[in-house]
Amino acid sequence: MLEFLKERVSTWDRLKEETRPIYLYGMGDGAVRILSAMRSYGIRAAGIFASDEFVRGHDFAGFPVKKLSEIEEECDDFVIVLAFAVCSPAMVERVMQLAKKHPLIVPDVPVAGGGLFTREYCEAHAAEIQAVYMRLADERSRRVYANILNFKISGKPEYLLEIVDSREAIWNRVICPTNHETYVDLGAYNGDSIRELLDVTRGKYHRIIAVEPDRKNFKKLSKFVGDTPSVSCYQCAAWCVDTELPFASKAGRQSSVSTEGTPTPARSVDNLLAGNPVTLLKMDVEGTEREALWGASRSIARYSPKLMISLYHRNEDIFELPLLVHKINPRYKLYIRHQLYIPAWETNLYAIADESLSYHGADET
Repeated sequence: MLEFLKERVSTWDRLKEETRPIYLYGMGDGAVRILSAMRSYGIRAAGIFASDEFVRGHDFAGFPVKKLSEIEEECDDFVIVLAFAVCSPAMVERVMQLAKKHPLIVPDVPVAGGGLFTREYCEAHAAEIQAVYMRLADERSRRVYANILNFKISGKPEYLLEIVDSREAIWNRVICPTNHETYVDLGAYNGDSIRELLDVTRGKYHRIIAVEPDRKNFKKLSKFVGDTPSVSCYQCAAWCVDTELPFASKAGRQSSVSTEGTPTPARSVDNLLAGNPVTLLKMDVEGTEREALWGASRSIARYSPKLMISLYHRNEDIFELPLLVHKINPRYKLYIRHQLYIPAWETNLYAIADESLSYHGADET
C-alpha cells in the first residue's frame, strides 16, 4: 500500500539530524508555525533572514532579521528553511537559484488545524490515501497526488515544480465551463475567480452567487461586481447550516472562522440556493471546506455541479475531501491539479460528473 510514497524521512527528522546552522528565510504566520514545530522536535534555529528590501534593522521571534549576504559572511555552510509562500515565476526562480547555493527545505505546516504531515501521519491514514489514489480519474491526477504527498513529507520543492499546471489549462481542459453556468463562489475574495470564469466564457453566464465573509474583501468584491447583471453577493461565511460564527478578519486570503473573532453570519449553499440548480461550485474557505461541502450536499447530490475545492488548508483535506465528495455523489470523476505555488498551496480537487452513470440524491428518491 502507498507504493507511490518514495520519501521515508520527514522534514522535521531531516532538520533534527542537521549539524549545520539552520536559518529561516521569511517572516509572518508561516515562520511562527515553523518555529513552533521546530521547538516541538528540539530543533534550534540559528537565525532569520529576509529579502534585502524587507530588512530594516528589526527583530522577529527574538531574532534580528538579517540579509542573506550577512549570513553568508558569518557562515560558509548552512541550511535554509523557506518560511513564506511564493507563487510568482520570478520569485520561484529566485528561490530555486538560492537552492543551488545552499540546501533548501520547505516545511509543510497546515494553514488551519493542527498536527504535522509526516510519513507516520500518512501511514496512519494509508487506507484513506490509497482510496483517493485509486479513485482519481487520470494518470496526471495520480502523479500530482503522489508528488504532493512526497513533498509534504520531505519538504523538497522539486516535487511541486514537476507537476505545475497553468490556470488556463485547468479551466480549459478540466473544468470546461459553458456559457450558461450558474456559478457559486465560496470564498470569492475580491472577485478573482469570477474574473477568471468571465475571461474563459467571454463574459457569458446564467447566474453568479458570490460569498465572502471578510468585510474589506467584500467591499473589493462589491466594487468589482458593480451593477453586473445576475450577480448576487453575500457577506457571510460558508457553513453546513445557517448560523452565526466567530470570524477572524485579516483583510486577505487567510481570513477564517476562528475560536476568536467577530460574530459573522454563516449560510449553507443549499439554503442560499433554495432548491434552485447550480452548475459550477468553488470552495476556497480557509479550512472549512468540509462543513461547506455538507452545507451543499443536497445541491451536489441533485444537480452534480462541477466542483473546484481547495485541498491544502488542513492536513486531512488531501484525503477527507475527495472521499466526502465521492460519498455525497458517486457519479463524480475526480481530478487533482497543482498551480505554481511553494509550498503546496493551490492544490485543488476538480470533480466532474460522469454522465454515463446514473445517481439519484437523497432528496430525489
